[in-house]
Amino acid sequence: MPVGETIKSYRERNGLSQQKVADYLGLKRESLSYYETNEREAPLDVLERMADLYGAELTDFFESDPDAINNNIAFAFRAEEIQDKDLEQLESFRRAVKNYFKICQLEQKHDS
Repeated sequence: MPVGETIKSYRERNGLSQQKVADYLGLKRESLSYYETNEREAPLDVLERMADLYGAELTDFFESDPDAINNNIAFAFRAEEIQDKDLEQLESFRRAVKNYFKICQLEQKHDS
C-alpha cells in the first residue's frame, strides 16, 4: 500500500478530517491531500508527528501489507468535538506509550 493511502487510512480510522489534521500539523489542507494521494512526499517530521498522533510506528506508514498495519487505539469521542489541545495530549500520550514499550523491549533483550 502506498504511503499516502496508508496515512489516509489512519486518519479516516481515527475519524479525523483532513482539515483537522492539517491544522494540527500546521499545514494547508491541500498539502495533506497531496500527501494522501501520493502527489507529493510528506517530510519526515510530518510523518513522525502523524505517527505519534495515530499511535503508530513510523515504519507502519511504509508497510506494504495492509493487514499488517495495526491501529489498536481508537478515539473515544467524536471528531467534531476534538480540540487542538485534545490532539496535543493524545499525541503526547501515544508517544509516551510507544516509548514505554520500546523500553520494555530493551529490558527484555538486556535480561536475556
